[in-house]
Amino acid sequence: MVSPLSLSFFTFFLFLFLSHPQAQAQSQSQSDPQSPTNDPPTICIIGSGIGGSSVAHFLRLYSSSSNSNPFSIHIFERNGVVGGRMATVNVSGHTFEAGASILHPKNYHAVNYTELLGLKNKDPSSDSFSLGIWDGQKFVFKTLSFSSNIPFVDKIVSLANSLLMFLRYGFSLLKMQTFVESTVNNFLKYYERFESRPVFETVDEMLKWAGLYNLTTRTLQEELIDVGLSPLLIKELVTVITRINYGQSASISGLAGAVSLAGSGGGLWAIEGGNWQMAAGLINSSDAALHLHEEIDSVSYLGEYYELNSTKGNSYKCEVAVVATPLAELNIQFTPPISIPKRKLQHTHATFVRGLLNPGYFGLDAVSEIPKLVATLEDPDLPFTSISVLKKHDEKDFTYKIFSREPMADILLDSFFSVRQETIRIDWGAYPHYNAPEEFAPFILDDRNLYYVNAFENAASTMETSAVAAENIARLILSRFFSQVLLISSNLGSNSDGEILHVDL
Repeated sequence: MVSPLSLSFFTFFLFLFLSHPQAQAQSQSQSDPQSPTNDPPTICIIGSGIGGSSVAHFLRLYSSSSNSNPFSIHIFERNGVVGGRMATVNVSGHTFEAGASILHPKNYHAVNYTELLGLKNKDPSSDSFSLGIWDGQKFVFKTLSFSSNIPFVDKIVSLANSLLMFLRYGFSLLKMQTFVESTVNNFLKYYERFESRPVFETVDEMLKWAGLYNLTTRTLQEELIDVGLSPLLIKELVTVITRINYGQSASISGLAGAVSLAGSGGGLWAIEGGNWQMAAGLINSSDAALHLHEEIDSVSYLGEYYELNSTKGNSYKCEVAVVATPLAELNIQFTPPISIPKRKLQHTHATFVRGLLNPGYFGLDAVSEIPKLVATLEDPDLPFTSISVLKKHDEKDFTYKIFSREPMADILLDSFFSVRQETIRIDWGAYPHYNAPEEFAPFILDDRNLYYVNAFENAASTMETSAVAAENIARLILSRFFSQVLLISSNLGSNSDGEILHVDL
């Protein structure tokens, strides 16, 4: 999954994990769902991101075919568009991912969604890539940068950069690859067939079953020291990866860190036009009623059903309620109260600038000498996490994306840029702030039928981990509320060894 000795090792840097939407689905019915005593039961889902839309999808996919309409689904979204932390931004007429940006070839749920919905894959840019690691005063490491339309020349540059990487970090690169591949192989257990894969009621048992729990009890740095990585590799390359992907240092918990490192492999991809289309398509195909601009501010259990009240003054009744958005910064009032570990989100500030970087800031003579990705070490005095080129319009006109832990003031941007034509700022509560040993909220918040998809996010936060958690929640609902025994239906296939589940869509 990771190819540390090839130039594709760096392609992941061009993406931003974690997101918001731009779905153009229009809000459907705003009327109350049917009373819980009449007709099919109602399932209410709070949040229209990849987690909420995946719950709706898997509920429909796995529900008994003997009843064409065993339940109704209502999805509530406080914003005017769906997608949660999958989103795009428009800079001078060009569209770029602003949230969760890159998918891995082994993200099997996302692969299946793309096929189901007829979406088009977009591979990362094939342009020559260059990396520079900046310590605030100088570049401590730089790869070669040379653009050519001749594939042979590009291959030579790639091999030269591989050699530079190896000369600096040595066999620690291979040890890191082994560590990541071991973690990924364990994660692949979540795609096994139902006969060998139980339904999990807690995050702890879900992680322990796959052999991943211990990674959440220690920091990434501790894990990598134990497997023999050099201090230099951890200080530089590993830290660069975790800072860009999760906005945090190598003191991040081990599983989140391993997932972050896994994003450095080849074959990374995205959805043409925006990853938010997965959420929009899944909601549409699951025949769910979508309530846009409908923020839920209270959830009350009233004996036989839940009552959801919105800030618009509307009230909704449902037998099953699913929270598919992080609770860390929401003020939903639960009756009876729920108890979950306190958590804070790591905020990443994404600043998009169309203009021209100032080479003098980096001690260089020309813009062409600035690497396409400027990454930084862990230093509280450094004002940004990374600066990357999203698009080259011409020799003096680029679109850049800057990640930082704090907002980028104009006076600071003016020290980086000699020209700024357009600036767009986005503040993402993008993912949890990881701190080993991790504590997990329950999947079942009240021992009844109130579920929490994002409990799994405290282990690792990606589009695919949200989908994996959502599938488990859907199975929980069907088995606990509907007493449905899930069987492998005729539309489910497997790979050649018969172990990994692939849905033939």
